[in-house]
Amino acid sequence: MSSSQLMKQNSTMGIWIMVITMFIFAMQDGLSRHLADEYNVYMVLMVRYWFFAGFVIMWSARARGGLRAVVRSAQPKLQIFRGALLALEVIVMVIGFVKLGLVEGHAMFAIYPLLITALSGPILGEKIGWRRWVSVAVGFVGVLIILKPSGGVFAPAVIYPLAAAVMFAVYGLLNRYVSRKDAASVTFFYTGGSGAVVMTLIGAWFWEPMTPADWGMMALLCASATLGHYLLIRAYELAEASAIQPFAYLQLAFASVLGVLVFGDVIRLNVAVGTTLVVGAGVFALVRAQMVASRAKR
Repeated sequence: MSSSQLMKQNSTMGIWIMVITMFIFAMQDGLSRHLADEYNVYMVLMVRYWFFAGFVIMWSARARGGLRAVVRSAQPKLQIFRGALLALEVIVMVIGFVKLGLVEGHAMFAIYPLLITALSGPILGEKIGWRRWVSVAVGFVGVLIILKPSGGVFAPAVIYPLAAAVMFAVYGLLNRYVSRKDAASVTFFYTGGSGAVVMTLIGAWFWEPMTPADWGMMALLCASATLGHYLLIRAYELAEASAIQPFAYLQLAFASVLGVLVFGDVIRLNVAVGTTLVVGAGVFALVRAQMVASRAKR
């Protein structure tokens, strides 16, 4: 098999793994919503992060140089802050799922790639062309359509997915910033480690007993989170980010179907139209950014 055929095969495999990963993450969101409906959200996410941290430690121990290598960061304070920010974002997003549902929560959260585009200039010093600025504007028009008061989405609770989107956008930019000095294995370790510490400091005060059945749900949540992160790593190992990143939006589609079938969520017309604009603008911004990066390498 030629190298080009092998690259094409790997890219196809990476895309399929990304699709499966987004399905797993959507099911994980559903499990989080169910458990957060029944128990304190801080405790649920604390246990989930314990398992995630365990996976990260095992993964990091297998990396070149072992745990000693991944602990050594050129910017440890920033790495700790970045991991803590993600943990807090997860809390805010799950609360948003509980208050708004999976459909409307994900619809609002889908704005985060456009926020990354808008903030990459002032934070990272990247040059953003007019086409990507137009895509950002179109995306925000989509958000305004989703927020149409008559559509029933405009409510104080909408602040949760919007805040989560801003937090995740800053987290994404920090990922790119720390990658300038730290290896991916170092960043991955601090994601799980500092996140677990933050979750424990918060969640330990809200411990409550769970039924055996819900412990089973919790085990499934932890297993899905671990498997999802492993598959995500594999997807990026097999294919370039530009090839698989647009498929991340499938999490929105899968979560919406789950929300309608399991939780009785309703997809309103304004939400569908607004989300289409947001996702379309986000995919365009991603593709355009990759085109600009490819030209810069020539």
